[in-house]
Amino acid sequence: MLKVIMTLLLGSLSLFASSASTTEIPDLTMTWVGFATLLIFVVGYYFVAAEEKYAIDKAKPALFIGTFMFMLVALYYSLNGLDMDLVHTQAQHLILEIAEIFFFLFVAMTYIESLLHMGVFDTLKYNLISKGYTYRKLFWVTGILAFFISPIADNLTTALILSTVLITIEKTRKDFLVPGAINIVVAANAGGAWSPFGDITTLMAWTAGKGVFTDFLFLFPSAILGYLITAFLLSKFVPNVVPDFDATKEVKPKMHEGAKVVMALGVFTIFCAVMSHQVLHLPAMWGMMFGLSLVKVYAYGLKKKYGHDHFNIFHSMAKIENNTLMFFFGILAAVGALYFVGWLALAAIVYDPNVLGPTWSNIGVGFLSAIVDNVPVMSAILKANPTMGLDQWMLVTLTAGVGGSLISFGSAAGVGVMGKLHGIYTFGSHMKYAWTILLGYIVSCSVWYLQYEVLGISH
Repeated sequence: MLKVIMTLLLGSLSLFASSASTTEIPDLTMTWVGFATLLIFVVGYYFVAAEEKYAIDKAKPALFIGTFMFMLVALYYSLNGLDMDLVHTQAQHLILEIAEIFFFLFVAMTYIESLLHMGVFDTLKYNLISKGYTYRKLFWVTGILAFFISPIADNLTTALILSTVLITIEKTRKDFLVPGAINIVVAANAGGAWSPFGDITTLMAWTAGKGVFTDFLFLFPSAILGYLITAFLLSKFVPNVVPDFDATKEVKPKMHEGAKVVMALGVFTIFCAVMSHQVLHLPAMWGMMFGLSLVKVYAYGLKKKYGHDHFNIFHSMAKIENNTLMFFFGILAAVGALYFVGWLALAAIVYDPNVLGPTWSNIGVGFLSAIVDNVPVMSAILKANPTMGLDQWMLVTLTAGVGGSLISFGSAAGVGVMGKLHGIYTFGSHMKYAWTILLGYIVSCSVWYLQYEVLGISH
């Protein structure tokens, strides 16, 4: 027992010492390890994008490059006698960043599978289709719901819920599923951009003090108009026919006992995540894990009352898409390695008025966030901290959030939907309609310019 206590104390002291280190990270971009990490990332990214062509799950190349790149950097440090404490500290910070997203996603997926098991989505599907809605009307209903739910529930959870509704409505028609999936991703990302806790990037900007709560609400016109343009164009590709469904022949599904309580616990879990971050200054995933503990306790009560097979939370956990979780780990680790080497720090140079200046740089952030990932891009910008006013910080918040929709795995919402509609919503199917998202992105930036730079409406 004494040995365990001493080990924990020494580990705590080591953690404190490493975190207290103020040693500057050396720039390794022009070294062999700098070029190697960049090359490995590009090659790995190619295999992620070509998932359909090579029939390889995107998690495999992502996990390989994420772990290998960081090990390569650590090897370079060791061979050249550099400060190994820096490697340890950067790895710890990276693990914390990944864990926040990893466990947040884990709980969200568990709730989705639980609600699926309890017949909630079958009931929702029946209620939507039995009304006689066409595929096009269903397209609009799911999109509008995504836009207005994501500011509260966050874009990832919203996209997971509504993509599950999509796949329960229709399992084969790609002319409905692909535009419908893109519509949900774009709506969830746009909806999350005008709320301080609707997306991870907005959370980062908010907690860094780049704007107060109400400042983000002024992004609503840019977000909704950009989304509506994309949705209008996408809707033209959706068949305007009623799904093959005869309500008189179908047995109306019934939700399992306790389903409504599980739904309520899901909403309360999101509330706990928000409160954890805003009030308690804990990671949002802390509140999510607390919510998971509550539904586990409730599941125990249901098991005692209705039997073991009525609702087993561990069965729901077993069904989540682990490949999506592994992809997140790999891609965030890979981007963390690029940041550690120094490639992401180069982004600060373009903010110089003699290069691109803040406006064009922030518009470019949208495209960069689609290729890399909006979280590390926003992290790099916040660390570089270029001199910008409120208008520019709101622009980069908008573009980092909305720009992630340009590529299927450019945002957490897109990755989540790719997992739900595996083999249907892919990189290739997304890129066929990417031009509609680009037009919406241009509209969002134009509305921002009119509102902030021409009319001066910002707070």
